[in-house]
Amino acid sequence: MPKTRAKQQYKLKPRLHIFCEGEKTEPNYLTKYIETRFPGTRLSPVRKTDKNTPVQLVEEAIAAKKEKGNPKGDKFWVVFDREAKNKYSDTLHAKARRKADEEGIHIAISNVCFEVWILLHFQNTVAPYSSYTDLWNRSDLRLHISNYEKGSVYTFSNEQIKSARANAAIMNQQTCAGADSSWSNPHQWNPYSDVHLLLDAIDDFGKKYV
Repeated sequence: MPKTRAKQQYKLKPRLHIFCEGEKTEPNYLTKYIETRFPGTRLSPVRKTDKNTPVQLVEEAIAAKKEKGNPKGDKFWVVFDREAKNKYSDTLHAKARRKADEEGIHIAISNVCFEVWILLHFQNTVAPYSSYTDLWNRSDLRLHISNYEKGSVYTFSNEQIKSARANAAIMNQQTCAGADSSWSNPHQWNPYSDVHLLLDAIDDFGKKYV
């Protein structure tokens, strides 16, 4: 009796999933970063979503993580801004963080907005800002990118991205050192950005699985 050939089993590689609050600025930056370093990668492109609050984004990432068929080792990140306090309360941010920690969802947050991270490509800063408009009016971002527009795609050199990473670490350390000792959550620290941690995760994931 002829032997039957067993069906070959293909093990799916893990994927990195990213959900962004912003519709264009953050997705454009991260997509450009991924495509430049890992063309043709199995890293998931930034997921399209109509959710735009920290809690909603975390809940969507949790739902995606629980979908059947996800390879073991998939990682899930959400990216959002602190925004002005009259838009998102401290309570809302704390709730988002609690839900994310409980379900193993990673958060990349910028306080007060993603443009703090963009500014770090050119200089260090320890100045707190109350909103994107406040940052635009008082920072040197317009000197570095005179035609800056939210949602546009900008190309940053490896050296600029390296500087942003280093500047973010310095800024965060200085901000935390000068903050109220009772504050333990990034949404309370201004200025702050840990987008560099997401870039580190992208690099590690891409090198391992691409």
